[in-house]
Amino acid sequence: QVQLVESGGGLVQAGESLKLSCAFSGGFFSQYTLGWFRQAPGKEREFVARINWSGYRASVEERFTISRDNTKKEVYLEMSSLIPEDTADYLCAANRRSSYSSDPKQYDNWGQGTQVTVSS
Repeated sequence: QVQLVESGGGLVQAGESLKLSCAFSGGFFSQYTLGWFRQAPGKEREFVARINWSGYRASVEERFTISRDNTKKEVYLEMSSLIPEDTADYLCAANRRSSYSSDPKQYDNWGQGTQVTVSS
């Protein structure tokens, strides 16, 4: 069974950077499309970035970079120029059905999340 464990969240000031990591286990890592999603209190879960066929949410594409290390079985989200609106719980997700999807319903496996808080 696939397991995902996020790390790297924290409290930062606006304009600072943060790098999130997600460790994958329990499956063939290279077969999965990995994605980052986020959810703020009272809001729906929203797509942030994905990798195989890379894609980004419009509001982050100039500031965030997703990458993966198939040897370490990890996926990363490097976030720069953070703004208070980026504050959310960030979740790593994996799916084998689609390399292009930004729909959280297409992702079968989820981590527990790591909190990112950006102060103004």
